[in-house]
Amino acid sequence: MALRIVLLGPPGAGKGTYASRLMRRLRIPHISTGDMVREEIKAGTPLGRVLKEYSDRGELVPDDIIIGILEERLKKRDCAEGFILDGFPRTIPQAEALDKITGIDYVININVSDEIIVQRLSSRLVCKRCGAIYNRLTLKPKRDMICDICGGELYTREDDKPEVVRERLRVYKVRTKPLIEYYRRRGLLREVYCKDIKADPEVVVDEIISIVKEREL
Repeated sequence: MALRIVLLGPPGAGKGTYASRLMRRLRIPHISTGDMVREEIKAGTPLGRVLKEYSDRGELVPDDIIIGILEERLKKRDCAEGFILDGFPRTIPQAEALDKITGIDYVININVSDEIIVQRLSSRLVCKRCGAIYNRLTLKPKRDMICDICGGELYTREDDKPEVVRERLRVYKVRTKPLIEYYRRRGLLREVYCKDIKADPEVVVDEIISIVKEREL
């Protein structure tokens, strides 16, 4: 039986971290619409060039383009047994479009306090050369401000500064609250909580696994 999961959660909630672990344990692909857009741009495809134009202008990619990319991805053979969707949907129209493409079994809403997210993101460091990610609190590099992998310089992104993170969280709550209610009304929403910035990600992953195993009982 296919297992189709949507992960919801604010920026910095750890969706990508949890999804990568869930992917290994459930043996279904992790699909990030953000990653797909970046891959198209990097590959320099005709679609990628269109996407880059939006990115260069700082504009959101229109829903119809994202939905088209996602629909093609979900047709691939590795999605036959299900998938973990991260970064989509973000709005009610996107959720309604997703309903027309595929069914969803569980929507997991990852709850993390604003303070933990501000701490986590403002402590994040990114390598200028290879893009590797570190954290001053939970994943320190061996040498201060130097990438373990390539020796590149580490830096803090502008959008990870505390005041920017708080604004991102405010916008997320305004935009996503209707989506959470949409899935709650349909009986698909499940809530999980991360209350400790240094908590092992496997604790949350175990909780999600126990939720999605409900239907086997």
